[in-house]
Amino acid sequence: MGVVIRPCRPQEADALLDLWHHADATASPTDTPEQISEVIRDAAAAVLVAVDRGLLVGSVIGAWDGWRGNIYRLAVLPSYRRRGIARALVAEVERQLADRGARRISALVEHDHPWAVGFWDSLYEPDPRLIRYVKKIEPTRRDP
Repeated sequence: MGVVIRPCRPQEADALLDLWHHADATASPTDTPEQISEVIRDAAAAVLVAVDRGLLVGSVIGAWDGWRGNIYRLAVLPSYRRRGIARALVAEVERQLADRGARRISALVEHDHPWAVGFWDSLYEPDPRLIRYVKKIEPTRRDP
């Protein structure tokens, strides 16, 4: 597997958005180059990419809130799936979250993507007690 896993660079925000689009990830309001660059620079997040000869072929975001680790945006290009890339990305983000103090990790998974649900079923246990609620809000922080 000549794929290398490394931190994503702020200048790769557009390439990361392109990867998510081609990997059929559901778009969200935070899918902008500016938001992605900000998350990449955030010390509380680990934005990792899998790269094959300069091409971003996979990604994962691990966030640490001081209490629990959370995994978001695990995505692999369809032509690179079933090669162990997703498992390698998860193993690395788990290691980084554990290094920050995480003892428990949650993963957000799109239930209408059966390939994703099947993958996560092989690694994690679903928590039947929980359901996720979301609300879109306008940020009040204004960057200079």
